Amino acid sequence: MYKAYKYRIYPTSEQEVLLAKSFGCARWFWNYALNLCQETYWNTGKGLSRAYIQGLLPVLKKEYEWLKEAYSQCLQVVALNLSTAYKNFFDKRAMPPKFKAKHSRQSINYPQNVKFDGDYINLPKIGLVFCRRHRDFEGSIKTVTVSRNPDGKHFVSVLIDDAKEQPELVPVDKAIGIDVGLTHFAITSDGSKFGNPKHFVKRQRNLKRKQQKLSRKKKGSQNRKKAKLAVAKVHSKIARCREDFLHKLSRKIVNENQVIAVENLNIKGMVKNHNLAKTISDVGWGMFCTMLEYKSQSEGKQYVEIDRWFPSSKTCHVCLNRVDNLTLDIRAWSCQHCGKHHDRDVNAAKNIRNEALRILALGTSASACEGDVSRPGKTSVLLDAIPVESGSQRCTT
Repeated sequence: MYKAYKYRIYPTSEQEVLLAKSFGCARWFWNYALNLCQETYWNTGKGLSRAYIQGLLPVLKKEYEWLKEAYSQCLQVVALNLSTAYKNFFDKRAMPPKFKAKHSRQSINYPQNVKFDGDYINLPKIGLVFCRRHRDFEGSIKTVTVSRNPDGKHFVSVLIDDAKEQPELVPVDKAIGIDVGLTHFAITSDGSKFGNPKHFVKRQRNLKRKQQKLSRKKKGSQNRKKAKLAVAKVHSKIARCREDFLHKLSRKIVNENQVIAVENLNIKGMVKNHNLAKTISDVGWGMFCTMLEYKSQSEGKQYVEIDRWFPSSKTCHVCLNRVDNLTLDIRAWSCQHCGKHHDRDVNAAKNIRNEALRILALGTSASACEGDVSRPGKTSVLLDAIPVESGSQRCTT
């Protein structure tokens, strides 16, 4: 399996200058190649291959001598990354590649010739850089990515191959359903509720003051650079606190359960609501689900995503009766069929868990018995087969 380990590095002042030059060369070559690809497509309707882009380097190094200051393989990887970005775009997995800015996060990739020497990492053309190795790894190094965040901190991400196979699925002893929210970050099917830390709100006042000071500084001055760095440090603090919370919660859930079920939310569409966009972006639902997925896979546990149109909140988990209308301001309701009183979020989490277990038992992701549950304008080829599936929660025949 492939695993990535991220460490913080502490380059000297001379090494920071060398890294900055390498970042600049890689960024310039990316923008140059991307612009060339766009112009070629507009003029001919065809793209450029990775080999063609890499073949431009010898000529460019003669024209721009400063390109030789960067490690040659770091520039060659730029062509690989650009071709991968276009492939992901044409496969509809990502947006088209964009030009890189000087003041955002910077990075370079080393495909080989990187070694660890005790507490130091040896980077070609940079030398030995002190590395805070808080944990060791076993396996062969595949690629190494050196990055610098806007707050000035440098990191190295090491991709290794530990030569181990994907672990087999562990026996299912406990399954859990998770319903995410804004008042409470996560509500589980066993009744646990984890509060929303609201990292951005806690530091919003400090961020506002730093941004006000930045707006008063003269453009191009050293004081403006210092003020901009102060703003970046606040954003970095918010991101690190959010990531720490999500790591700890996802690790707790994965350690205690063998099946983890969540809803496949359309987060990109939800943030278009201008009243909730900042709050939704702050909680980090997408990052949380990503952590649950890869941590589950690495331990042989099952991660299941339930369709976003599954009526988890409207369905009684006891008798499977579904109410017609349930507005967001109703946080608790009683089933008219069996009389069971439900907490809206806990009931949704239990339905998500039960639906995940049904999917695993039947080996199908079909979850709707009625057409009004599916996405408008979309028809499922499994629609006719669903009513006769045994075990489905909403089958009435």
